[in-house]
Amino acid sequence: MTVSSTCITLTVFHDGQFWVGILERIEGESLCAARIVFGAEPSNEEILHFIQTQWNRLRFSPAMKLERRRTASNPKRRQREAAKEAAKAQPSTKAQLALAEMREEGKQASRKKSSMEKKAAEDARFRLKTEKRKQKHRGH
Repeated sequence: MTVSSTCITLTVFHDGQFWVGILERIEGESLCAARIVFGAEPSNEEILHFIQTQWNRLRFSPAMKLERRRTASNPKRRQREAAKEAAKAQPSTKAQLALAEMREEGKQASRKKSSMEKKAAEDARFRLKTEKRKQKHRGH
């Protein structure tokens, strides 16, 4: 029996215009990410309330394969590594790649939808034109 652990990391930063949060969810060997735009600087209570109430509405990116590093068994080393990670305070590159992949999928879906709408409009114009031609031919 294998035990699957879940690790969630939220990084909040100012991107020049808004306060943005990158939520990384690591389950086993896969990473999913979601982007949250807060607008004004959120307090800890606002972030906690948002996570508790809006968790089900978050759109996570497709899972990406994650290679695991061996973790140190020494507690002091783990503490130093955690402090180093906290000092970085930037979302991981994997999370950014996952979000970029999700945006790209959205773009392609949007392109496909607009292409189908354009084709449907073109077909409707063609049908109308042929109908008018038939009406003229009948002498109406």
